[in-house]
Amino acid sequence: MEVTGFFTAIIIGLIIGALGRLVVPGKQNIPIWLTLVIGVVAAILGTLVAGALGVDDTAGIDWIELFIQVIFAALGVWLAAGAYGRRRH
Repeated sequence: MEVTGFFTAIIIGLIIGALGRLVVPGKQNIPIWLTLVIGVVAAILGTLVAGALGVDDTAGIDWIELFIQVIFAALGVWLAAGAYGRRRH
């Protein structure tokens, strides 16, 4: 992976994390840095799954890959919010 690809993955991951947080209903009591880390991990996992399914490189915007990434981010935010909430109370 080139340096520009690495930074692009981080930026897209940050956006994916924010989208994942918006998808999860209710208030998530987790720090923003955790949301961003979840987004980066979700972007990587989503890309791997999209590649395995053969939908990672389509003409135009890769909507299916983006959808998979947001689902991973939403799941990660939901799990983290549950774990973080239990730990703090």
